[in-house]
Amino acid sequence: MVLEALVTPFKAEQRPGRLFFLGVVFCTVAIFLSLWIFKSQSSLVMVFLTAMAALPLVYNTIIMEEEKDLEGMEEKWLLKEHTKALRAFIFLFLGATVAYAFWYVLLSTSTVSVLFQSQSSTINAINGRITGHFGFNGNMAFFSKIFLNNVKVLIFCILFSFVYGAGAIFILIWNASVIGTAIGNFMRSELARVANFVGFDKVAHYFQIISIGLLRYSIHGIPEILAYFIGGLAGGIIGIAVIRHDFGSTKFEHILLDSADLLLLSLGVLFVAALLEVFVTPIVFG
Repeated sequence: MVLEALVTPFKAEQRPGRLFFLGVVFCTVAIFLSLWIFKSQSSLVMVFLTAMAALPLVYNTIIMEEEKDLEGMEEKWLLKEHTKALRAFIFLFLGATVAYAFWYVLLSTSTVSVLFQSQSSTINAINGRITGHFGFNGNMAFFSKIFLNNVKVLIFCILFSFVYGAGAIFILIWNASVIGTAIGNFMRSELARVANFVGFDKVAHYFQIISIGLLRYSIHGIPEILAYFIGGLAGGIIGIAVIRHDFGSTKFEHILLDSADLLLLSLGVLFVAALLEVFVTPIVFG
């Protein structure tokens, strides 16, 4: 009740930057509560508690976006209005990701091994499926695999939002925890390399490692997560419209058209994200 009252949907859209810090607060509280109460299952419990804290804000924001569909705006202005909500969601996601990465680096090895156990297993499974992809044909095959896998996640986000209102937030917070774990692991490994040379002249190197760790996963990660949020928003708007409006009515048709535009937009953004992941990120950090 306290956490969900920190920011209203209207304030979130007006000042989306605040949601970055809200994401940090949600995750930090969830991490320490899960370690305190459900330590052995903390890797999943912290995701659940973070999503539970964010759920009222996300759901009420989706309701507000659905109401905008009823104001008779042109589609381009409606999409511009939806951008406000999407920007707020992205800041919330970034805050969660940074918080997970921060605590991965800061906490002890024994605590991290328990707290991020499921996330580390997921990353290892993903890495195990990634074999060498050399040449154009290999990259295209890898691109198809990445894109189709991301489309599956997008479908889950749409279905979860349609069935559970803002249910996609659980999938998105889980992704934030996995990406945060990957970033934290990268930063921790790189920092270990310079641990024997601690000094003021090495401070810049520490900041460089942190920046590289964030950039490595942000190039394709941000547009990918944006696509999931767009799909989740579309599914949530349709779900709310089904409850509040009759099928076949003019209002419902307008909402359906708006949701279809959002779904097409999410696929386009997801396509770009897959291109960046396969062809750009390996070049920059290969």
